[in-house]
Amino acid sequence: MIKAIFFDLDDTLLWDQKSVQSAFDATCQVAAEKYDIDPKALEKAVREEARKLYASYETYSFTQMIGINPFEGLWGNFLDEDENFKKMKEVVPGYRKDAWTNGLKALGIEDEALGYELAERFPQERRKHPYVYEESFQVLDKLKKDYRLLLLTNGSPDLQQTKLAITPELVPYFDHIVISGAFGKGKPDPSIFTHALEKMGIEKDEAMMVGDNLMTDILGASRAGMKSVWINRHDKPKSDDVIPDYEIKHLEELYPILEQA
Repeated sequence: MIKAIFFDLDDTLLWDQKSVQSAFDATCQVAAEKYDIDPKALEKAVREEARKLYASYETYSFTQMIGINPFEGLWGNFLDEDENFKKMKEVVPGYRKDAWTNGLKALGIEDEALGYELAERFPQERRKHPYVYEESFQVLDKLKKDYRLLLLTNGSPDLQQTKLAITPELVPYFDHIVISGAFGKGKPDPSIFTHALEKMGIEKDEAMMVGDNLMTDILGASRAGMKSVWINRHDKPKSDDVIPDYEIKHLEELYPILEQA
């Protein structure tokens, strides 16, 4: 019998991709007002430069293990205690400036001052645009009556807490919030799922994981012996290797699943 539901945060309850897109749109528009460039072309160039740079730092393997993507690096401060986060804190100011400056260069614009300005602007815009999926609160309201809820998210504690601080209505729904950067390993490592189960005082067959990422949320739940629900809002391709117990397009589809689970 299911007693608890574990939710992923980014792109499951929070629409992180939309928030990042809004920040790119607003920041690239600043550059388009100064130079005759296509803001979408700048966004594409900056995303490519960010991915390349991010993978070049010694912190890359740590960010992969904890689950921190390049675009979180473009706005996170990483004010965390762990030594790896301290290294990230040192790296990110230069990383941001270089990602934006190199993106401009890719479009033939040599303007380091503007690169710095855009690098500083992007985090401000990201904080201004928190989006929660329209059904998130309604579903959490209903589920909270019958189930215990836990938030299981990959990332830097400082950055994930920042996301929650700008969407404070989410926090009270959860009995516990488990963040990979605080635990020391990220999804899909089964140990973080076991840790979450221990915090809730339940067995693996008494919890269900809901998340949007096959390779972290669903694979990790499977490794930990938990049932999983893949929320696939955008028709992502299925995988032959990672198979969720259930697949849904909308969080409200959880209700009938839970009735039969």
